[in-house]
Amino acid sequence: MSRILAIETSCDETAAAVIENGRVILSNVVATQIDLHRRFGGIFPEVASRQHVLSIYPVIQQALDEAGVTNVQTLDSIAVTHGPGLSGSLLVGVNAAKGLAFASDLPLHPINHLAGHIYSNWLDDSSPHLPALPNPVNGDSLLGEGTIARADGADESAVRVSEQDFPMLILIVSGGHTELILMHGHGRYERLGGTLDDAAGEAFDKVARLLDLGFPGGPIIQEAAQKGDPTRFALPKPLWQNPDHRYNFSFSGLKTAVLNLTRQLEKDGQSLNSPELKADIAASFQQVVTEVLVAKCADAATAYAVRRVCLCGGVSANAQLRKAAEERFQALNIPLTIPPIYLCTDNAAMIGAAAHFLDLPPEANGRGLSVDVYANLPL
Repeated sequence: MSRILAIETSCDETAAAVIENGRVILSNVVATQIDLHRRFGGIFPEVASRQHVLSIYPVIQQALDEAGVTNVQTLDSIAVTHGPGLSGSLLVGVNAAKGLAFASDLPLHPINHLAGHIYSNWLDDSSPHLPALPNPVNGDSLLGEGTIARADGADESAVRVSEQDFPMLILIVSGGHTELILMHGHGRYERLGGTLDDAAGEAFDKVARLLDLGFPGGPIIQEAAQKGDPTRFALPKPLWQNPDHRYNFSFSGLKTAVLNLTRQLEKDGQSLNSPELKADIAASFQQVVTEVLVAKCADAATAYAVRRVCLCGGVSANAQLRKAAEERFQALNIPLTIPPIYLCTDNAAMIGAAAHFLDLPPEANGRGLSVDVYANLPL
């Protein structure tokens, strides 16, 4: 049995969680900064790191309280994201974890953020959790009301991943990463391909800005696309059936195609202020991204005869992507696992799960002070 306090501050969410045996979520607290960065149309790194400083200890304390942990020394270890991510943001979480590990004489596990997303699929979505406590951070900085260890509408029958599913295919789709990973065992990754430029999440944000829809782009594009016609505009499918880039992705050209489309529409006298026009562009864009992601993932899954496919990362919360993936892999008779939406975006529960299953040699007290942050840490 293990109980791990996990900390995640790789971007703009300050998160802490207590995880038991790599699967049971005893608490999972996330303080989001979306409202702070909306005015900039994207993440402002310096603002993010300063907000982490304000939020980190209240969030950790709330996670401990909700898990019923009255003494940090009763835990088995501490895990923290040390990359990839924004250096300033990562430093806040790592230094907080170092301080706790040193003071409590607990081992410290530095965890790769991408590994965390992968292990979000190992968490038990039916985990019990304590009632939410009042938010310790002022305003709307917390996502929801305290703990989000369970989400309304979550699929209680969802099958979690186990060792019997190796080899499995992982599609990581987030704001900064789009990668296809063949996972042979715990910590044994083979990168099949990834984005050559923009990640899928970046493309969503940039297209949302082009259409003046707001930030963050993922949920806003999805909302607009629900009212649009995905067949109205024929946008290019990047690296579609390209033998030289069978498992690679590219979304920069797709973003440019949307830009050129908007300019042409304006030349033709059409107003981009039209909600109907924006909806059709959003739907057409979302349709192409979904088709490319699912097609390349399905191609790799059949080529490598995997036992399971897992989607993870913020973009895996997209409703159309989830539906298209479910339909495709059901037809291929390949089991598919996608985390509940609240575990798709950055959270600390996934970091605690990764620390348990990876069973990495911990950085013990004293040596833990050598843990550093790496903005471009590879998986």
